[in-house]
Amino acid sequence: MKKELKIVLPFYKVAYAISFVVILSLIRGVTYTHEVGLAIEAPFAILTAVFCADTYVQEIRSKRFEVHRLYSLKKRFFSMTKRLVIQELFLLLLAVAGYGLFFVFQKPMTHPGTKSEWTQFAAYFFAITVTIFFWGVLANTLSMVLRNMWMGIGGCLIIWIATNSTGGDKLLGAWNLFSYSFRNIENAADFTWMYGKVLCLGIGLILLAALREIIRKRG
Repeated sequence: MKKELKIVLPFYKVAYAISFVVILSLIRGVTYTHEVGLAIEAPFAILTAVFCADTYVQEIRSKRFEVHRLYSLKKRFFSMTKRLVIQELFLLLLAVAGYGLFFVFQKPMTHPGTKSEWTQFAAYFFAITVTIFFWGVLANTLSMVLRNMWMGIGGCLIIWIATNSTGGDKLLGAWNLFSYSFRNIENAADFTWMYGKVLCLGIGLILLAALREIIRKRG
């Protein structure tokens, strides 16, 4: 585990991720507390894609690829899975910290329609957990298939632009990948946005299940 931590969480990645969250919480203005989650989700999806895109290809870049190929398929699969888990847990902790930073720097007010700040945070925690899981797995999968980190990030960016838009919201509705961000924040009782998160979770699990076969074919 210590070895995997060193590989996937080098200082420069930790530094730019923390800087990203701090800067976001400083410059992204919010008025009410229920806007905090909306301000974080979409930018965090891009951060996750960039952060996790090199999970596999770093073996090639660091010239460890030939040694890595000598391991059994099972060992390589668990190694990649472990690296994804480590990165996504770090990002999840950062997302929670970022939520708090908005309260420290922006000091948003509680909207009259907000019944419980804890319920609001629970919804955010669920949404951001699924968002991090989906975009992390997607970025890694695209990078593995294309054998290029930047093409993996580019593929994620295209999907991000298509779904994080008014057009994507109108076309996909509650099934949009960013359904949480496009939800009706004035109606706290409306949980149809969870359809989009369930879709993200389902696609992410399918991609994760395909990881072993992708590793076998890509080496």
